[in-house]
Amino acid sequence: MNGRRMRAVAAAAGLTAVLAGCGIRSTEVPTDYGAAPSRVPCVMPGSSIAAQSGSGVPVEVFLVCAAQLVNVDRHLQLRTDKATTDRVRIAQALLDELATPPSEPEKQAGFATDVRDGITVSGPRRGDPDDALRLSAAPEDMSAFALAQIVCTLADNTASDDRTVVMGGPGDSPLRSYGCTAEVRSRPGTVAPPVSSVD
Repeated sequence: MNGRRMRAVAAAAGLTAVLAGCGIRSTEVPTDYGAAPSRVPCVMPGSSIAAQSGSGVPVEVFLVCAAQLVNVDRHLQLRTDKATTDRVRIAQALLDELATPPSEPEKQAGFATDVRDGITVSGPRRGDPDDALRLSAAPEDMSAFALAQIVCTLADNTASDDRTVVMGGPGDSPLRSYGCTAEVRSRPGTVAPPVSSVD
């Protein structure tokens, strides 16, 4: 999803702000994400896609299939929490979608997720850039697949063209800018998202 689509999503939800966008520890490549690419279609039948369509804001999230990241259509149900900004609500809804177990048709097509439930998002602390997102779990403590899923999903739902997201862990954890590249999407278990420090 490019920036133009996200701006349309924000308009559809009645929003005026959009998302903006860490090191990663070495991890072994999980072995429970289905068979080799030639044996797992990673594509759901049209009837299954239609059955999953519903109300809400249309977005794309990245799930794991055949050890790769594959975008899947979802519909967000945004919370009406006046204590948080629109951007934070969108980010939280996206993380909730990533943590939701794949539907039965998605499982049969080989899709899985490595993002654990319960990760919360907050906006920037004092001194942070305006586009920063703070997660309740430190990005560097996540598995390679989970971090790649989160980075690519958040970066893909931003109006910026560089496919990056600025985020960090709780408290005074350092902020970093993470990128979602074609290499990360094709080999998330072994290729970490490009990362740079944020002043």
